[in-house]
Amino acid sequence: MLQRNYQQQYQKMQVETASPGELTLLLYQEIIKSLLNAKDLFSREKYQEMREPIYKAQRIINELIITLDMEHEISHQLYQLYHYHNRRLADFLLKKDLLILEEVITFAREITETWKQALAILKSGVSRV
Repeated sequence: MLQRNYQQQYQKMQVETASPGELTLLLYQEIIKSLLNAKDLFSREKYQEMREPIYKAQRIINELIITLDMEHEISHQLYQLYHYHNRRLADFLLKKDLLILEEVITFAREITETWKQALAILKSGVSRV
């Protein structure tokens, strides 16, 4: 119980002190965590319990969608990616096809890694063309 309290305090401080870019990274990481939790529950045939981490991932993706600044072309591309993968999670819940879940996990991992690299470039002040 005490350990969990420390973890919650750490997470709260992490969110409160994060830049917008770092917050996005935290959201991506939370999507991965939720999807891996859902995969674990799926593997143990706990289909009802599996729904909550899927819904959590979908809520996070929806939050990412509504925060997009559609004045930028990249936002339109991200919108398409987010929307597609959110639909795939709905497909997974209907079909219970692990390949669908794996597809979304792969996407979440790749976009997280890309975002980490973008943040590192921003922090270093280096601009690539």
